[in-house]
Amino acid sequence: MTTGTKTVFICGSALQGQPDHGNLQAAPFLGAAKTAPNYRLHAVKDGWHPGIYAVESGGISIPGELYQLTAEQYDHLVSTEPPDMYPADVLLDNGKTAIAMLYPQALIEEQGWPDISNHGGWAAYKASSGG
Repeated sequence: MTTGTKTVFICGSALQGQPDHGNLQAAPFLGAAKTAPNYRLHAVKDGWHPGIYAVESGGISIPGELYQLTAEQYDHLVSTEPPDMYPADVLLDNGKTAIAMLYPQALIEEQGWPDISNHGGWAAYKASSGG
């Protein structure tokens, strides 16, 4: 990683081919990746965006993409994220970490948003749901 940049794991609407990909502002694509099997994936606000959070057990590996963002690109990306999402490190299946946008598990449970962990990722879920 070059000084002043951040490696960011994308697993939602900013993926290639998804509507918010432009929020990455042409950041270099580092390749496909997936998390360690420590997370759950939900469709938040009727499928408006994904919500992921870490779990102690019963997690899955979430597929996504890695990008190298400058500080400016990262600040822009964070500013475009939906309310309540927050940046945090996630563990990847190769043992490395990257920054991802997580969503509070308590809010997901409070609202009863559907768990889509077994849909093969956000893009697969959106394709299967017609979104």
